[in-house]
Amino acid sequence: MQVVGKALQKLAPAELWAGNGVVRFQVNRRANGRLAPLAVQDRLYGPVQPDVPVLQVRGADGAVRALVFGYACHATVLNGYEWCGDYPGFAQIALEKAFPGATALFVQGCAGDQNPLPRRSVPLARQYGRELAVAVQRVLEEPMHRLKPLLRTAYREVDLAFDPPPSQEALRRLARDAEEDWQKGWAERMLRRYERGESFPRTYPYPVQVWRLGDQLLVALGGEPVIDYALELKWILGQRTFVFGYSNDVMAYIPSARVLREGGYEGATSQMVYDLPSTWRADLQVRIIDAVLNLARQVGAEPEAEG
Repeated sequence: MQVVGKALQKLAPAELWAGNGVVRFQVNRRANGRLAPLAVQDRLYGPVQPDVPVLQVRGADGAVRALVFGYACHATVLNGYEWCGDYPGFAQIALEKAFPGATALFVQGCAGDQNPLPRRSVPLARQYGRELAVAVQRVLEEPMHRLKPLLRTAYREVDLAFDPPPSQEALRRLARDAEEDWQKGWAERMLRRYERGESFPRTYPYPVQVWRLGDQLLVALGGEPVIDYALELKWILGQRTFVFGYSNDVMAYIPSARVLREGGYEGATSQMVYDLPSTWRADLQVRIIDAVLNLARQVGAEPEAEG
């Protein structure tokens, strides 16, 4: 409430501008051999999206007051035991130094299957942050799209269904034979729920939100969506569309229909990490995309692609 109060006290005329940059240090982690060092890979595979969406807030004097920028890549240059803002933090530092008095905010894209490569050092995190900051600055140096003072929003929670939970026998085998401790732990917790007679949830209320700033469309998806969602939504709604993940709630990885069929961590086992009862039902991508399109129409945006 204090933050809101201070913001209201400091209201001032401003202009909002939008643009899109590009940077390329993320790779599709599912398609590139457990992310072997880049030096030993002769080529990279799998879908990626190198877009850097940028929103710029300028004051009446033309000075940059705030920057909102995004990228679809896990902030995992460093490992889980180091306190650091990783590459987004270094990008924010660089931008706030370049534009004194401005606030730089990072928004994560559909990074569910996207990792930085190479990684695991502070200098690399700093390098990627600087690369991202330079991509944002390049957007600001080129003609950007000025947004009209119009805000429309729409929100919906989609009931995404789970597949039936594993049987007790299957869980006993997993608890006995799984190679990973986190898989064994999940199986044991599920067995205890069976023993207590607990029911398992059949659906999850998945949050989908659409904003329209002037004629700029922003799509915010919950969970950790894979890059397929950004690629499909930008194809349907237009390449200027910004698509973000990790918004409003993070309950699990959100695989596409393709990733769900392929299996692997994002498609078959990551639910264990989030302590959910089973994998998603196969219709989740259709339901999510349909919800986004309905919300886009509510805010006055029509799809550019048909079919």
